[in-house]
Amino acid sequence: MELLLTDTEVRVLGCLLEKQFSTPEYYPMSLNALVNACNQKSNRDPIVSYDEETVLQAIAGLKQKQLVFQSNTARVAKYEETFLGAHNFIGSEASVLCELLVRGPQTPGELRSRTERMHDFKSPEEFSDALSKLESYGYVMRLARQPGRKESRYAHLLSGPVIEQESDAPARSGHAVPAGAVAAERIEALEEKIAGMQLELNELQRAFLDFKRQFE
Repeated sequence: MELLLTDTEVRVLGCLLEKQFSTPEYYPMSLNALVNACNQKSNRDPIVSYDEETVLQAIAGLKQKQLVFQSNTARVAKYEETFLGAHNFIGSEASVLCELLVRGPQTPGELRSRTERMHDFKSPEEFSDALSKLESYGYVMRLARQPGRKESRYAHLLSGPVIEQESDAPARSGHAVPAGAVAAERIEALEEKIAGMQLELNELQRAFLDFKRQFE
């Protein structure tokens, strides 16, 4: 794979992919929205605090690599990814890769549960197939299983080969995720689903009113 992104470019690209799936009504994204997405406290690892200049530098790098497009037709500039189309990803593959970009190495079980907000996997086989294809394409690699863990983790390769450090193992294998972080993640997912349902309800209401006017 020819791509080699910086950590900041990975976060920005991952956020563009994520919001395209989870909140399409707010996509493409303004600079302010993209900064906020990068700095989210939930569903992010590591937690960062980027300023606008940092994100703009990442956008410039992604534009140079032809992975991001900037639209200036609105009052403020909007940004959208061009990565998926250029590399012919389907939704199942894109959602798995996206989750690895915004949250780092994860087990298949973690990936499966966290990608549900972006793609509705119909079966465990569909998920396994998406993960296997990403690995065969050279975008993902399976890491060596750590002591105390039942499953190996997977990592993306958009920043080059992954070299695990010994200090990383206890933090990820010996301790449970804080309940507050889990709750925040679930709340965010629910809020996104509710927003989508509200949009669908509004569309149904408009369609009903249009239908009703035909008989008035």
